[in-house]
Amino acid sequence: MPGCLLPQRVVTTLIGFFALVWAYTHRVSISHVITELVVPINRTDSNTEQEDVCPPEEADGGREVGTLINNLGIYEWSEQMQGYVLGSFYIGYLITHMPGGIVADKYGAKWVLAICMGVSTLCTIFCPLAIEYGEQWGLMCVRIMMGAAQGLLFPSLTTLLSAWVPTKERGKLGTLCYSGVTAGTVVSNLGSGLMLHAFHWSVTLYVFAIVTAIWFIIFIFLCSSEPSSHLCIKPKEMAYLDEEIPKKSGNKVPIPWKEIMLSKEMFAVIVSQIGHDWGYFVMISCLPKYMANVLQFSVRSNGIVTALPFIAMFLSTLLFGHVADWIIRSGKLTITVERKLFTIIGAFFPGLFMVLASYAGCNKTLVVTLFTISMFVMGPYYSGQKLTPLDMAPSYSGTIMAITNGLGSLAGMLSPPIVGLLTPNATMNEWRMVFWLGFAILVISAIVFAIWGTAEVQPYDPRFAEKKAG
Repeated sequence: MPGCLLPQRVVTTLIGFFALVWAYTHRVSISHVITELVVPINRTDSNTEQEDVCPPEEADGGREVGTLINNLGIYEWSEQMQGYVLGSFYIGYLITHMPGGIVADKYGAKWVLAICMGVSTLCTIFCPLAIEYGEQWGLMCVRIMMGAAQGLLFPSLTTLLSAWVPTKERGKLGTLCYSGVTAGTVVSNLGSGLMLHAFHWSVTLYVFAIVTAIWFIIFIFLCSSEPSSHLCIKPKEMAYLDEEIPKKSGNKVPIPWKEIMLSKEMFAVIVSQIGHDWGYFVMISCLPKYMANVLQFSVRSNGIVTALPFIAMFLSTLLFGHVADWIIRSGKLTITVERKLFTIIGAFFPGLFMVLASYAGCNKTLVVTLFTISMFVMGPYYSGQKLTPLDMAPSYSGTIMAITNGLGSLAGMLSPPIVGLLTPNATMNEWRMVFWLGFAILVISAIVFAIWGTAEVQPYDPRFAEKKAG
């Protein structure tokens, strides 16, 4: 088997990376598809000032934005209704986080992750049918089910990484795995833009579903929940992982809910997760709409220009993962200080550059550049707060990730409808308020994490006593 030629902790990390890539194509592609489903805003009938909306870009052959063959918008959904459609995913996403984390911690991550990806793939396949027969309500129902499936994603991946990745490699391998979020957004934006330009919108969803099915088959054969149950791990790597990763207790100890939930450190992780998710979800869910409705890029150009910020974030995430490992190994900073510093950088500067982009007017090159810088400086977040569930409580990492990421999904559920409420006419001034709000939320959440966040193993984790004794 080709997977046996590489260290299995690397193979497992790459499998997790591609799980996130394909899961995010399911999640994000609808943000592009919806711009082709709905009837375009009729600017000639509005009272919008000219400088508040940019002149439209012409597509190939002189065709205007939104008039490409087979993709004429027919659904009259308001901006707020579109927000409800985009946010509906996170209703299901919130519900299944907790059970997903508990089951993954107790019984292993492999089959929890398999259920997540399998059901998400089926929901993606059925989206066109749901739209045809149920319009916005049918789409919302399928998106809620998809969200419920993907609610298992981060808890199971966190449990998988805690079993496979030693502490001193988490900055590099953990960040590589989680960078699949950004890579998936890039693939979704680029792929959606190109496919929507050339094919019927349903093709976009079918292609992403088929590729995920191929990943699913590979995953079943190459992945296991723990090193000890893997079919082709080499003895040398097994010995290394046995030494570096403490074994979980054979006894199924109760989860210390009271200690976890009343911890100020846990509060800091939750607040910072919600803050980050607000900024990030606004970008992945709503940036395509800003580019289409305000800057009026063509559908193909929209795919390209919305991919560029996330390409920058992907590269930044990998870069800062290596930087974080070097800082910790060299003793320049403690793990806690490194996590706090990278979280602050990954919150303040992205918010700042989002706001600046909203003041760049119709200078499309400058707007795209500022959004790209914004997402580049968000990359350190994945070597900061995102790794703290693995640091704080390795024995309950899936459960803690379920709590934090689940509550973070409130931002994903609320932000699209609120953006729709703030932007009824989809003008530049209305969107400027959206970016100022995101800046404020990002900064406040990072300050909370800087005050109370930690990367130290917590007393309620069984490994705390082992570490103290060691």
